[in-house]
Amino acid sequence: METVKVAGGSKLQYFAAASGNLAIVTDGMHYGWPSPSLPQILNNTNSSLSISSDEGALMAVMPLLGAVVGALTAANIVDYLGRKKTILLTSVPFFLAWIMVAFAQTAMYLYVARFIAGIADGVTFTVVPMYIGEIADPRVRGLLGSSCSVSWILGFLLINLIGSYLSISATALLSSSLCIVAVVTFVWMPESPYYLLMKDKPDKARECLRKFRKSDDVEEDIKRMKLSIKTSSKARGSFLDLFRVPSNRKAVIIVAGLRGFQQFSGTTAITFYAQEIFAQAGSHVSSKEASIIYFAVMLVMTMMSSSIVDRAGRKPLLLISMGGAIVALFIEGTYFYIDKKTSIDTSNVEYIPVASLILFVIFFSIGMQSIPICLLGELFPTSVKAYALCLADVYFSLVATISSKFLQVMMDNYGIHMAFYGFTICSIVGLVFIIFVVPETKGKSLEEIQLFLKGESGQSPEVEMETIKVSREKTGLNGEEHDNLLVKA
Repeated sequence: METVKVAGGSKLQYFAAASGNLAIVTDGMHYGWPSPSLPQILNNTNSSLSISSDEGALMAVMPLLGAVVGALTAANIVDYLGRKKTILLTSVPFFLAWIMVAFAQTAMYLYVARFIAGIADGVTFTVVPMYIGEIADPRVRGLLGSSCSVSWILGFLLINLIGSYLSISATALLSSSLCIVAVVTFVWMPESPYYLLMKDKPDKARECLRKFRKSDDVEEDIKRMKLSIKTSSKARGSFLDLFRVPSNRKAVIIVAGLRGFQQFSGTTAITFYAQEIFAQAGSHVSSKEASIIYFAVMLVMTMMSSSIVDRAGRKPLLLISMGGAIVALFIEGTYFYIDKKTSIDTSNVEYIPVASLILFVIFFSIGMQSIPICLLGELFPTSVKAYALCLADVYFSLVATISSKFLQVMMDNYGIHMAFYGFTICSIVGLVFIIFVVPETKGKSLEEIQLFLKGESGQSPEVEMETIKVSREKTGLNGEEHDNLLVKA
């Protein structure tokens, strides 16, 4: 009977996660919008706008710049307004951005619209994963947590499906309707019990938790949440602890390296310019169809990666992912060099650029697409995790902007082949970084990971576990309290 209750409660958790993730789907649609729309603007098809290639590049990366503002303010907003209200409010800037895109008369309208969408992005990617993590039962938390990456890629696929066959105005107006659906469905969802306890509203927290669990017996969960909040507040770190504490500093280097090489392999840049790249390839497959296939494969492979990462391990998937991406990028660059810079006839092998990019997205999605985000949650202790997430969002926006601009400059001045050769070289350096710097965290507790970052990973697992056990006995702390203590050691 208890199993039935838990299963029934999980249904609301799934629905709340799905409804909350509509904000991330909308975000993915804004990010992916340049792929079907930028060629229309640059070629003056289905659009009254006319902008230069440099203006198009700036327009493409505007959400990344806006995300910096959103990331820096998200933590204060989500703790003041609450998880639910913050998620609901993100629909307002997303909707406004779509309306501005639909009726834009100049490039400046597009700049402002996409910057506004970027601010909403910075908030969305802070609050939605937080909300899902706080409402989900431990047995489904991993699955629901990974849905954020899947939802984002779904947004890319949807905007390419819609934008490839409709005008820019019609695409924006249709996309804006998703914001309305998000509000209408999510407004009925309960607030996070964790947030309600933070605001000293235990009765409301119990009420919401009963809805999510579909059970009246929630006292143990309430006690656990209260202890977690109490422990976290006592061990609260500062932003500078990311750099002052050696173990945190190592984690920053690992995450910054992975996120940097992730972007300089070209993934976001290719996403922005997918249809233009496929158009330059001159394949028998249309650029619209090729881009749709590209994002569909990315969606499927990311879902597959999320389902096997706990069994296969992080590092093996990262190595396979980056190794395969290197081969695909090199083939892509070589094809464009032969096609654009030599007299060799490539008409019989026009399938190569499309096939190579599909190969790239297959390998890239196996590990490099989602594992760097996974490690972000594993390498940092609770006391500094909020600061780490903020720093990671700002850093991601910076490197993604640079890599996207790199692709545009190379295409315009040196040829598209040079862009892919540049991405290949960066990916080779990234492979070396993964081999020698990135740790394997599969099956390790946060305590064990912290021991590794402290330079004690040379011990065998048995010795490590005994060290943890002795430390716990000496301090008299439970697992979570002991974990936070490790930060200050």
